[in-house]
Amino acid sequence: MHTQKLFSLKDRVAIVTGGRGLYGGSISTALCEMGSTVIIASRNADKCEEFAETLRMQGHKAYGMPLDLHDDGSIKALTDDVYAKFGSIDILINNAVDRRNLVSLETATREKLQDSCSTNLNGQILLSQAVIVYMLRQGKGSIINISSMRGLDCPHFPFYPESMGDQPINYTTEKWAMVGMTKYMAGRYGKNGIRVNCICPGGYDPGLLNDVSKKSFVENYIENCPLGCFASEDDIKGPVAFLAADASAYMTGATLVMDGGWTIW
Repeated sequence: MHTQKLFSLKDRVAIVTGGRGLYGGSISTALCEMGSTVIIASRNADKCEEFAETLRMQGHKAYGMPLDLHDDGSIKALTDDVYAKFGSIDILINNAVDRRNLVSLETATREKLQDSCSTNLNGQILLSQAVIVYMLRQGKGSIINISSMRGLDCPHFPFYPESMGDQPINYTTEKWAMVGMTKYMAGRYGKNGIRVNCICPGGYDPGLLNDVSKKSFVENYIENCPLGCFASEDDIKGPVAFLAADASAYMTGATLVMDGGWTIW
C-alpha cells in the first residue's frame, strides 16, 4: 500500500471526547485534516458545535454533540446517535478530563475521589465499551487513550511554587490507570481487529508562559526537559494521526511517549 494511503483517514468516523480544549482541539483538527468525519463531544454541546463550525468553515466534516461521561444514558445516546447518523465508528479518542474534583492527598475525600474517577476513568471505560459494540460489528477500529507524562511518573514537587497549589493525587493515579486500561483492551480485542493504544503527552499550556506567578516552574521545566521547551499545539497531531491510521496497523497496547524526553531521566 502506498505510504500516503497508509496515513489517510478518509471516510472514517471519529469521536473525540473533550475535543475542543488544548490538546483536544489539536486532535480534532488533525483527524479532520486527514479526512475523518469528527464528532467533538463534551458536556457543553454548544461549545463543541461552535468549534465544529470553525472546522467546517475550513472545509472539514465536524459536528458537536453532547456527552456526559458521568451518565451512562448520555454515553449510550452519543454512540447510538453517531452510528445511526454516520454508519460507523472507526476511531475513538478518550481525551476528556474533568478537573472539578482533582485533589491533593491532604484534601482528598472519598466523594471527590469517586466523582473524579467516575468520569476520568470509569467513564472512559464505559464509553469504550459502548463503542466496541459497533467496532465488533465492523471487524475493526482504533481506540486511542490520551494519558499524560503523569501516567509514567509523578509530579516533580520541588518544581512547583506555592502559587500553583498542591498537585492532585487522583490525576496521576487516573493517568497511570489509563495505560493499564489500554493494555487490557488491546489484549482482549486484538483478534477482533480492534487496536487500542495510548499517548502520554508532556506539558502544553500557552497561558503558563505569560503567568508571572508560575515563572519559576516554567524555567525549571524548560531547563530540565531534554528538548528544552513545552509542547506546541501541533505536536500531538502526528502521533494521533499515526495511531488512528493503517500506518500503525501492527501496533496495539503501545504507549507512545510525547513528552520532549521528560520521562527519560
